[in-house]
Amino acid sequence: MQRRWVVSPDYRTAIEAIQQARVGQDLSQQALATRLKKPRSFINKIENLERRLDILEFIAIAKALGLDPRDLIDRVTKALPDSFDL
Repeated sequence: MQRRWVVSPDYRTAIEAIQQARVGQDLSQQALATRLKKPRSFINKIENLERRLDILEFIAIAKALGLDPRDLIDRVTKALPDSFDL
């Protein structure tokens, strides 16, 4: 059963912005997962909205992408509408 917050349009937009950061570096899910010392399914489930990303995981993903977490949050923020639902 998917929860509303996992599949909300705004959450989907946020995850898509993170996915675009990965793809923009021509980095596979496997390569990112390897950097994080996680299985590929960890990234796959996040990007397919099967699990919610927490703040510590967000920071780890940003760093694994070679990004300052503040820069990645700026990308996500810019992708979201001015008013979004939690």
